[in-house]
Amino acid sequence: MSLDPEAMAPPETPWEEFLRIFQKDYQALFGFWVLMLLLVTALAGKAFTEWWVVFDPEVVRLTDKFLPPFSVPSPDSLPTDRPFGGMYLMGTDELGRDVFARMFQGSFVSLSIGFVAVGISLGIGILLGGLSGFYGHVKLWFITVDTLIMRFTDAMMCFPTFFLILTAVALLPPSIYTIMMIIGLFSWMGTARFVRAEFLSIREQDYVTAAKALGIPEGRIIFRHMVPNALAPVFVSATIGVASAILTESGLSFLGFGVPPPDATWGNILSDGKGFIFDAPWLFFIPGMAIFIVVLAFNLVGEGLREALNPKLRSR
Repeated sequence: MSLDPEAMAPPETPWEEFLRIFQKDYQALFGFWVLMLLLVTALAGKAFTEWWVVFDPEVVRLTDKFLPPFSVPSPDSLPTDRPFGGMYLMGTDELGRDVFARMFQGSFVSLSIGFVAVGISLGIGILLGGLSGFYGHVKLWFITVDTLIMRFTDAMMCFPTFFLILTAVALLPPSIYTIMMIIGLFSWMGTARFVRAEFLSIREQDYVTAAKALGIPEGRIIFRHMVPNALAPVFVSATIGVASAILTESGLSFLGFGVPPPDATWGNILSDGKGFIFDAPWLFFIPGMAIFIVVLAFNLVGEGLREALNPKLRSR
């Protein structure tokens, strides 16, 4: 009698099962490696434009304005000791600033806005969704906690999010921190609904009932047992949320309400180039393609996470 090696193998852990499913999704893997490249680029951009200034995105060289990609500086321009023999890999803008240096710096700023804004929205969404799902039956005067929070969430979702953000940004002093806060404060509704739905399901599970019977404090039940099991859809939402935050910042910058100069973001580089589409198309095409590729990568990773974390989709 021969024994089947696969039958004798130890069972997969949830993490191993997730990796096995995720690695089979080549689109999600492509998006993942694009995002890793973006992360390395963003860290390098922070280092080489602010800590050790190798590429200076703020230097104005009027004699070099509107040079196409892979051009060399004109003889009358300022001397430079930059890499690539001083070549402008992505050309220059209307002030002679190096587009490559500005894109390098903008990668860190745009990614920071995306992650910080999503962090704020996740914190608010998990808090309100958890309260609604766990304490939803508790009455406050004539209304339950669940009804109060969900009606407030529905009211927030009725308003066009972008126009709410646009109004708030127009009324507040422009800064990168204002953009982060505003995007985060107006984009938590989807997370709250996801967490509430998961909490309503998990609250009735046997292990939660047993924890209550043992007298474990409710705070420990929520954060130790319920929140970790409710985060699967939140991870997917967060991945797509970062892409949405980058798109929102780009839209605000395109309209002139984004991060103010001298900080460069992909959105305000795109905004600066919109008036020179025919004279200098690289000013519009390069940041536009960067935003497109990054948003596509985030969405591919989000779709891969959704399929790997959702048991109902694993049998397809």
